[in-house]
Amino acid sequence: MDVHFKVEFEGEEQAVLGPLDVSLSIMELLKAYDYPIEATCGGMGLCGTCHCFVDGDTSLFPIGDDEADTLDNIPFTNSKSRLTCQIRVHESLEGAVFHLKPGN
Repeated sequence: MDVHFKVEFEGEEQAVLGPLDVSLSIMELLKAYDYPIEATCGGMGLCGTCHCFVDGDTSLFPIGDDEADTLDNIPFTNSKSRLTCQIRVHESLEGAVFHLKPGN
């Protein structure tokens, strides 16, 4: 079974399927789809290079202290800011839209 969500990058929106039977982060999935996500820290939530804006319900994935600290130290964040490395593919993401910044 898969969850369906969208990714907006450089003005274009693409449908993405995320497998629910594999424990992947959104960052890992987006890298598999060849999106230019640096993830310099390897998914530890420390560098901010996988920063995105999320429209949709990510309430099952509250922001942890490390992610909040990282978001506090990178420019251009807002209430929809998240690190893709800290969000797991989950059915609650059905219909969400992840807005990626150029040069992530």
